[in-house]
Amino acid sequence: MISNKVHGPKPFDVVMASHGGLLWKQAKEYAHPLIMVCSKQVPIEYLKYLDTLDISYIVTGDREIDLPRAAKLLHDEFGINRLGIVGGATINTAFLDAGLLDEIDILIGAGIDGRAQFMPVFNHQDNEAPLTRLKLLDVNHRPRSNAVLLRYQVCEQ
Repeated sequence: MISNKVHGPKPFDVVMASHGGLLWKQAKEYAHPLIMVCSKQVPIEYLKYLDTLDISYIVTGDREIDLPRAAKLLHDEFGINRLGIVGGATINTAFLDAGLLDEIDILIGAGIDGRAQFMPVFNHQDNEAPLTRLKLLDVNHRPRSNAVLLRYQVCEQ
């Protein structure tokens, strides 16, 4: 199920939320058009809510979002060729496991925060998960913040 409220190529903000539930303002109040991606677990009332706000959506996957299908629909219906995933360990790992990551950028800040409540960048629950090999593409020092940006290519498994 797709509801496309935008026309023409634009930058988008794509939000993944299997069950919906996130609250929004009118679409015109955002810098970029929003696209919600949900699973079939999303209540129909939530999709009607998105319609009233002129927010586009994609529904794919029975219990969880079918990420490969969502990526294809984002390409076919909205012309999106490349995504930047900005998320936590769960969504990052889901995209990695789905084979949808070709590059990983890691920003290392000049500070240490080892508190246990902060998740790692990736977090396989399965201890048998294979190692993902990376090839270093670039190192960029950020003098103002003393941070370092590492760009890696994901190698074929």
